[in-house]
Amino acid sequence: MTMVCLSDFEEYAKQHLSKATWDYYEAGADDCCTRDDNLQAYKRIRLRPRILRDVSLNDTRTSVLGTEISFPVGIAPTAFHCLAWHEGEQATARATEAVNTCYIASTYSTCSVEEIAAAAPNGYRWFQLYLYRDRKLSEQIVRRVEALGYKALVLTVDVPYTGKRRNDIRNQFKLPPHLMVKNFEGMFQEQTSTQEEYGIPANTLDPSISWKDVCWLQSLSRLPIIIKGILTKEDAELAVEHGVQGIIVSNHGGRQLDGVPATIDCLPEIVDAVQGRVEVYMDGGIRTGNDVLKAVALGAKCVFIGRPAVWGLAYKGEEGVREILQILHDEFRLSMALSGCRNVAEINRNLIQFSRL
Repeated sequence: MTMVCLSDFEEYAKQHLSKATWDYYEAGADDCCTRDDNLQAYKRIRLRPRILRDVSLNDTRTSVLGTEISFPVGIAPTAFHCLAWHEGEQATARATEAVNTCYIASTYSTCSVEEIAAAAPNGYRWFQLYLYRDRKLSEQIVRRVEALGYKALVLTVDVPYTGKRRNDIRNQFKLPPHLMVKNFEGMFQEQTSTQEEYGIPANTLDPSISWKDVCWLQSLSRLPIIIKGILTKEDAELAVEHGVQGIIVSNHGGRQLDGVPATIDCLPEIVDAVQGRVEVYMDGGIRTGNDVLKAVALGAKCVFIGRPAVWGLAYKGEEGVREILQILHDEFRLSMALSGCRNVAEINRNLIQFSRL
């Protein structure tokens, strides 16, 4: 089968992954309204193309935190890649290195941060961080990723508690015995509780996390800090006041609080609030190069894809992820050209028109 678009990979993954694994990746919280609206929101946005602009040459390159990447799409932090492909996150890291874009490695990886770094030694990587009740767990992993050359910490702030994902409860989802959250290998052996939540003991996440913990993290590491999970201008302002270097507008793929807006709908408010003081990125619902163009036009410096990367892994491992990224790159370049944009700097809000379906 010729894979033409990302939905082809989605269909392949649905047919070839186990039901429990597919349900885990696909899950949204509660009624999945936000998960679905992340996709539908792009259909409410129209483009206003400019013509006769000489688009014979197109440059898709951009930069994040001062580092050039080939186009404004990276890989979002998604857990348990070994469920989709035996090499897991190592394959994902090699694919993003080959395409020259950014990979945000997940705390909940089934390969360790060391294995990911070794698999793609020249890759551009950030690390997604949760804060735990035992701060030493978080501190230890920050020390490890800093020593390994990861370039930023992506503090995920929308999970004081895990959202209710109904199919995971129905399926009694657990990692198979041969897999684990490798970054914490051997760290929970003294705990006698057998109750687990996504590969680590239940109640490990700290619901008391607050802005003071951002300051604690800044005292711990010199790496840039990016806050992932902001959906309002008020929190964007607070992020800027606390000296972070970036914001990822994210609703966790619709997996946390159901009923919040689609990320693309939150993006303009946050871009306007920060007024260029920090870089703003976005994840959620990106499925085409057209979607990428719309997000960049509304102010995203870069967008990150989650589920599509997993579909690529399920299809052909590293090669599948590369194909996913290449399709998005080619579609983005075409959408740019057909809109009259010759480089990323020419993409702006004048390109956007909102419509009601």
